[in-house]
Amino acid sequence: MGSIADPGELADSAAPEKPPPSFDDFQRQTSLMTSCTLLWKELSDHLSSLEQNLEKKSAALKAKVQVLDSQTKQSLEILNERESTLSASLSIALEKVEKSKGEALSVMSKGSEEENDEQAEAEVDNSFGLFLKLKSLCIRMDVGGFWGFIIVRKKELECLRQEIPKALGECIDPPKFVLEAISEVFPVDKRKCSNNINNNSNDLGWACVLLLESLIPVMVDPVLGKRRMLVTPTVKEKAEQIADIWKKSLEERGRIENVKTPDVHTFLQHLVTFGIVKEEDVDLYRKLVVGSAWRKQMPKLAVSLGLGDKMPDMIEELISRGQQVDAVHFTYEVGLVDKFPPVPLLKAFLKDAKKAASSIMEDPDNSGRAAHLAAKKEQSALRAVIRCIEEYKLEVEFPSENLKKRLEQLEKTKNEKRKPVSVPANKRTRASNGGPMPPAKAGRLTNAYVSSFPAAPAFVRSPSHTQYPTGVPAYPAPPAIYGSRSPPYAYSPEAYPGAPVNYPVYGYANGMAPAYQQAYY
Repeated sequence: MGSIADPGELADSAAPEKPPPSFDDFQRQTSLMTSCTLLWKELSDHLSSLEQNLEKKSAALKAKVQVLDSQTKQSLEILNERESTLSASLSIALEKVEKSKGEALSVMSKGSEEENDEQAEAEVDNSFGLFLKLKSLCIRMDVGGFWGFIIVRKKELECLRQEIPKALGECIDPPKFVLEAISEVFPVDKRKCSNNINNNSNDLGWACVLLLESLIPVMVDPVLGKRRMLVTPTVKEKAEQIADIWKKSLEERGRIENVKTPDVHTFLQHLVTFGIVKEEDVDLYRKLVVGSAWRKQMPKLAVSLGLGDKMPDMIEELISRGQQVDAVHFTYEVGLVDKFPPVPLLKAFLKDAKKAASSIMEDPDNSGRAAHLAAKKEQSALRAVIRCIEEYKLEVEFPSENLKKRLEQLEKTKNEKRKPVSVPANKRTRASNGGPMPPAKAGRLTNAYVSSFPAAPAFVRSPSHTQYPTGVPAYPAPPAIYGSRSPPYAYSPEAYPGAPVNYPVYGYANGMAPAYQQAYY
């Protein structure tokens, strides 16, 4: 018998043989491996970048946390310091109030106020006398007298700037005193309501700014200094109400574009003095500052109003408006000289001024006035640039000698044009017979007749006709050169029955024409 075959062997012999892998299969496998490798690398890089970003964000968050911790610690220290010094500051302030109250009562209890006023007025001839008068008014809290005393002394501005802060320190409540003093013209000018006089020419914005600036050193804390201002909540609330009234009145003032610069300056100084700057009004502050940028105090006010971050944009706007000199002041205030070099700005300002002067000279209707305006504009630009060079010590980069020579040349030309031209007294004479000419501006009647003969003798007043000059001897009428206008006659007052007619005498003050004047009928 034959052996039985192995089942596994039968199965193997029955199964067909697999074909060997082809080259296409190999390529497919290779491509799959490559794509898997690239995908893995991409995922790995992505995970690495995510990890790096998380690490950076974590580091940034840690830094912010550290800053916040530092700020919190600093704020807590400041609060603790303020709390610990509050009692000392209040005690000093109360002692000062009691002292001012006692001085005020003693002044009021003294003799007649008029005698005190006369004595103070007699002493107002120097800085100390000015201080005594201001102190007297502040001690008595005489708001009206204080305001009236200030506004008539604009020529003594520098002296007032030194003495007013010391005098305000004698007030019982300096912030309230100043608000009441400037209330006549700020936030709205009440003088327009009280009378019909136009007060635009009598602008008192300078006095408001002066008092608000002088109030700052008076309100500082005696212990902490400028880090804390001593303003009562009631006065601060009143100051905020005043600021709101001013903002609401912008529509009546002609909006931001037409509001007056002194009013803008007073408003901004009011905000800084009382510390009532609001973040939601930053755009309003920016527009107001740019519109009045030529004011000397505007760069400092802009920083105090929190506009430091917006300063580069403001400077670029000033440059685009042709206010390069103002832009230079702003750059030095915030330290942007490297970004906005001053010398190119000043040169561009002079170039623009010369172009403007040339365009003014092109006026064909009034060449004399055009020349005057062009020279005046160029002079103004030269003075502004020279002052800027001297203030910021730019002589090395931008010498001002040539500018000063040009300015002297323009002023010399202006002075020469102002010199009067001497005209001979007998310049206006007739070419025909040497007779005198009538005045150049004499009014003539419509049917005026000018005689070619010498003038008639001057009239002498007649006793019988008080309103008429005396009759003169008859003289022949001039020949009818222009045709017979009237028959020859001998003039006599008696020839007219009624009241004689008054003829004009060309507006002379004594009612009689001079002897050299030609007669007009």
